[in-house]
Amino acid sequence: MFTANLAMEKAYQFSRFDLSNPLSTCSAHPILLEDENWLTCEHYVQAKCLRSVSQGTKVASLPTGEKAYSYGKAWYRRKIEAYNTTAPILMKRALYIKVQMYEEVKAALLATEERLIIETSQYDYFWGIGRDQRGLNHIGKAWMDIREKLREV
Repeated sequence: MFTANLAMEKAYQFSRFDLSNPLSTCSAHPILLEDENWLTCEHYVQAKCLRSVSQGTKVASLPTGEKAYSYGKAWYRRKIEAYNTTAPILMKRALYIKVQMYEEVKAALLATEERLIIETSQYDYFWGIGRDQRGLNHIGKAWMDIREKLREV
């Protein structure tokens, strides 16, 4: 028989595109990172993951995090080498800066307590959990690592 995955059922679930959620990578929480202002965490990660400087500049100028994501994820735009290992580091860095800059983001993260945090995208198996819940969930893992670090301080 099937067994329930209680950790997944009790998990804190969110979408990176839910602008009302402070844990969203696209929420209206501008960050200052690497001496540049970024409209969202999504802008920073997408710009830094593209090989072309001009394409990175284009991402930075887009009006929303969703548009930055859509532009950066296009298959024909070349990504940096070692994208799979570098992109999660860049995302964690951006999210950590966001927590440090905004008290409401920190409060929302700490309110998740000890629960598993998952980004619920049905289509993104890298950043989210994907349709079959077997995705890598890099955004959720980054948030859980940051939460643990905040508790250590």
